[in-house]
Amino acid sequence: MSQPTEFAREGSLEAPTRHPLDWQSEDFWSEESLNKELERVYDICHGCRRCVSLCESFPTLFDLVDESPTMEVDGVAKSDYRKVVDQCFLCDLCYQTKCPYVPPHEWNVDFPHLMLRAKAIYFKQKKPPLKHRILASTTAVGKLASIPVVAETVNAANRAPALRKALEKVLGVHHQAQVPQYHADTFRRRMRKHEPAQSAPREAAPTRGKVALFATCYCNVNAPDIASDLVKVLEHNGIPVILAEKETCCGMPRFEHGNLDAVNKAKDINIPQLARLVDEGYDIIATVPSCVLMFKQELPLMHPNDEAVQKVKAHFYDPFEYLALRHKAGLLDTSFRQSLGQVAWHVPCHQRVQNIGAKTQEVLKLVPDTEITPIERCSGHDGTYGVKTETYELSRKIARGTLSRIKRNPFDHFVSDCPMAAAHLASELDLKHPQTNPISLLRMAYGI
Repeated sequence: MSQPTEFAREGSLEAPTRHPLDWQSEDFWSEESLNKELERVYDICHGCRRCVSLCESFPTLFDLVDESPTMEVDGVAKSDYRKVVDQCFLCDLCYQTKCPYVPPHEWNVDFPHLMLRAKAIYFKQKKPPLKHRILASTTAVGKLASIPVVAETVNAANRAPALRKALEKVLGVHHQAQVPQYHADTFRRRMRKHEPAQSAPREAAPTRGKVALFATCYCNVNAPDIASDLVKVLEHNGIPVILAEKETCCGMPRFEHGNLDAVNKAKDINIPQLARLVDEGYDIIATVPSCVLMFKQELPLMHPNDEAVQKVKAHFYDPFEYLALRHKAGLLDTSFRQSLGQVAWHVPCHQRVQNIGAKTQEVLKLVPDTEITPIERCSGHDGTYGVKTETYELSRKIARGTLSRIKRNPFDHFVSDCPMAAAHLASELDLKHPQTNPISLLRMAYGI
């Protein structure tokens, strides 16, 4: 009697596992091999269509299939495969929250890392336009735009409609897109004057009670108040804080372009000093979820055998993840002076996919008379996607459902852990209060 055929499982109930990114192998860079894998994964996605609401990659793919002669993936021209890739901004949500075929499922679908591989190959074949590469050069742009006189000039230009039209032509930044301010009083300059708290560290595993901040490009020059508020909150809780002596961009903007060589160069600058700080007993915190994700997931997957990268990963934290761990150990001050009322909390994609849970909500709920409403939808900003002329309107389209959910209930405060997403969404909201970051709300609740 013959044995019954073993069918592939329809989906997986097991936790997703991530394979290292094999970016240094010859096969990774083969366009023929890439197209075979794109066809295989596109066919699986076509048969499922569960991710259609996440971003424009999936509607683009399904339209290509539905409009092809065969109405299957084999009817889509391989020259059109890139149209799907160009709409992916590597939020990782399809992998972490939607796809039933991620590893350990035998179909082994990792859509974001397949898109990254395609971006990397396309980048080597033909680099993106100079204007897009300038937008991704956050460290260089920030250094220039934060020079005192330059900062005032740049901010004034960004407020002038005629100059914004010129900026659109030169850098491809849509004239209606929300762009950040630049501050001459950067976070790094503030920390030079800062006198560290003299409190002794109190260890509570896995936290060690003293923190080195990775300032991030954005919170250094565009939103220094957020990083300053984090220092105040940590020191209020008896946690000594220093600033990493030298840093460059975490690499995420170039990662999203597929420029893996530039990501690797940034790693070679950041990791040695961060690993040294870990050896000195410090935990590392960054204020932007994308930067945290870079050190906790993407660099470790690019360098699975690099001991220093893995060491930094083990001691890198989201701010509220860290505060929640301190609270669990009974070391978080819960003597709040001010309630926060109704808080609409946008949960950034790059925070959701860290698998840490709703730690921001967990900590803010400790404030008396405070109710948190989480909004787990994409802001549509996604780095440069939300400002480029080619994708600005698509970005607004993605944000519409998120804005609708935010407006569904009255709120006293709107916040997002991602300052870029917060600014993008806040521009469409009638806000009563200027604070749009939960760290700043926590500082307010403490009355410090």
